[in-house]
Amino acid sequence: MAANRIPLYLPMLRGKKVGIVANQTTVIFKEPIGDGALGSHTHLVDSLLTLQIDIKKVFAPEHGFRGEADAGEKVVDGFDQRTGLPLISLYGKNRKPTAEQLKDLEVVLFDIQDVGVRFYTYIATLQLVMEACAENQIPLIVLDRPNPNGHYIDGPTMEKEHMGFLGMTPIPLVYGMTIGEYAKLINEEGWLAGKVKAELIVIPLENWNHETVYRLPIRPSPNLPNDTAINLYPSLGLFEGTNINAGRGTEFQFQRYGAPFLDPSFYDFSYTPTPNFGSKTPKHMGTPCFGKDLSNMARISEVRLHWLIDAYAHALDKKKVFNENGFTKHAGTAILQQQIEAGLSEPEIKATWQTDLEKFKKIREKYLLYD
Repeated sequence: MAANRIPLYLPMLRGKKVGIVANQTTVIFKEPIGDGALGSHTHLVDSLLTLQIDIKKVFAPEHGFRGEADAGEKVVDGFDQRTGLPLISLYGKNRKPTAEQLKDLEVVLFDIQDVGVRFYTYIATLQLVMEACAENQIPLIVLDRPNPNGHYIDGPTMEKEHMGFLGMTPIPLVYGMTIGEYAKLINEEGWLAGKVKAELIVIPLENWNHETVYRLPIRPSPNLPNDTAINLYPSLGLFEGTNINAGRGTEFQFQRYGAPFLDPSFYDFSYTPTPNFGSKTPKHMGTPCFGKDLSNMARISEVRLHWLIDAYAHALDKKKVFNENGFTKHAGTAILQQQIEAGLSEPEIKATWQTDLEKFKKIREKYLLYD
């Protein structure tokens, strides 16, 4: 972890008034970690306070500083019970830090674990923080972390007319970059609002490359509980824009899918979503859902459309499948839904992505920090 490389960034913080964008993944490991084991660790905020760094406030993204809020649930301002530090929500009344919230800061530190999927909102938070720092002439230090989906690039590219918090830049669904590499890309390509440019410092990783299999020791958000869920998230996350449940309300989030309107004579697997950690009101709560269990899937290196195509084909009422506005925001294009409804196969659909993917790969290559 770049967070562990304290000598590289501590001098930049000493004597400064510091803000930090952080959540439950913002930790320093005291011992080597491997195979997904958590090991001994401390929260970066606690460690920096011990080192007498003057942290003025913490900015919290979606799911909150301690990572306990549901997806889409508003996070409120407050104070951290452990440290007494003010908590400023970036997933409540504002998603971009205001000039007032930044006015007493001299440097901002960003350290959040990403999973390399466009609609995972932490990269949108990064972009808005970068814009705010640029506009207020405050340096931003990004502590890089491995991307567990950094070994491939795939999926439809976000179209300008559909950009929003689920995709703010013209990148593919899976973009194959660490959060530090991505910060460099959007800064140098002029993709920040108003083409502002942040004073950006990226603290890089050691001994990592894009083919390294990295198992996350801390779940990055409530509904990504393990490596299988993280690996399947690019594919099953598309169900979030439909009326099909993607495992929320079970202990197998993003490892299964189902709905009451999928054909039970075709699907021999069923489950019933109930409220749990990270999902207080899951889709089809209390109703049996028919679908597929993918919890034993081997690691994949592509976006799979087969399951979504299959679900649409075997819906008893096809009008119930798509939440049109939500699906377009997740897919980044209205075309994907049209292709599925028209009966195109997965290879036929994926062939239409290739020109944009090749274009992005050339842009991406300029900003890679790792092989």
